Amino acid sequence: MTSRSTVDSRLLRKRLPLVLLSMALAACDPGAPPPPTEPPRMVDDAKPQRAASEKVEFEVVERVAGLEHPWALAFLPDGGMLVTERAGRLRRINADGSVSAPIVGLPEMFVDGQAGLLDVVLSPTFADDKWVYFSFAEPNLRGNKAGTAVARGRLEGDALLNVEVIYRQEPKLSSGSHVGSRLVFDDAGHLFVTQGENRVAEAAQPLDKLQGKLVRIWPDGRIPDDNPFVKRAGARPEIWSYGHRNMQGAALHPVTRRLWTSEHGPMGGDELNIPQAGRNYGWPVVTFGKDYSGLPVSGSVGRTAPGMETPHHVWEVSPALSGMLFYSGKAFPEWKGNLFIGALAKSALIRLELDGDRIVHEERLLTDRAERIRDVREGPDGAIYVLTDEENGKLLRIQPRQADH
Repeated sequence: MTSRSTVDSRLLRKRLPLVLLSMALAACDPGAPPPPTEPPRMVDDAKPQRAASEKVEFEVVERVAGLEHPWALAFLPDGGMLVTERAGRLRRINADGSVSAPIVGLPEMFVDGQAGLLDVVLSPTFADDKWVYFSFAEPNLRGNKAGTAVARGRLEGDALLNVEVIYRQEPKLSSGSHVGSRLVFDDAGHLFVTQGENRVAEAAQPLDKLQGKLVRIWPDGRIPDDNPFVKRAGARPEIWSYGHRNMQGAALHPVTRRLWTSEHGPMGGDELNIPQAGRNYGWPVVTFGKDYSGLPVSGSVGRTAPGMETPHHVWEVSPALSGMLFYSGKAFPEWKGNLFIGALAKSALIRLELDGDRIVHEERLLTDRAERIRDVREGPDGAIYVLTDEENGKLLRIQPRQADH
């Protein structure tokens, strides 16, 4: 019979290389952000807060607090999740709610304003390849400008190994704003990357620049042969659609399997789109919003123009749209097929009812919390998980209401 001490020794020998590797990576990671004053913590004494929508009663539970402007989350097969913090940290939240130290191995990032570490998704074949994909603001050589980039690394313990950048937005024009970004794999294995125009509005139209473009690549960064501009001279072959301002939400429709995106307008004019290959979505030539000065957007001709798409749905008063999901209905059958979108400026979770692709009703949830909603995802348990974009950012769980506590 094997003694417990023998088993522990074997486990230690097995894990020691990973532990040493993590320590070595942490020691030589010049791009790592400074540690927070207080690390994030599991909230183990939070009382569920009861609430109700027009369709169903529910409750909200705070699972984790102290995250520094969390941006995105991705569920792991073991019941935990990965969470990004905009300051440049990737953390693991375990199934019991405990929070890891920052995962090491990430590349250098440009962290300022809206820029930093952004979305995170698992490879569709994560169980076999362990690839984790993430988008971030990548600095130029001088370190004074940035562009959206996408990298992947193999998750081993609390380290990312073999990290490689598979996509770079060029040229780099951002001073810390309008970098997007969301990552979505479609059913054929393509990776869609949403971006912004780096607050250089005129860059959203030329096809030789990647600002204001939705791009589609293969998971290793190769360009699909059927991308719409592959054979056009002077055009970037990564481009799927163009004329976008700042796309911070994206999700696949559960029935049509087409990509939907949410997009910030300027002062007014937030958009929901279903981007089609090769189409021009207008910014800044057409927009439903105004410049922050209250004047018309420079270069705009109005709300429509020949050869440019009108939004699928528009908010003339900007909620500041962020992460989004189509809900499957596992825990809340009443919400099945609804589209949920985080709102930053209006501090709400927007619930949209659809008839086919048409938006027929809107309701705003969590408004009493007065917290910016950055990301929203459906968990394997059917609960809805929400990240609040605050200095003391939180992971919230929306679950069915219990009879008694």
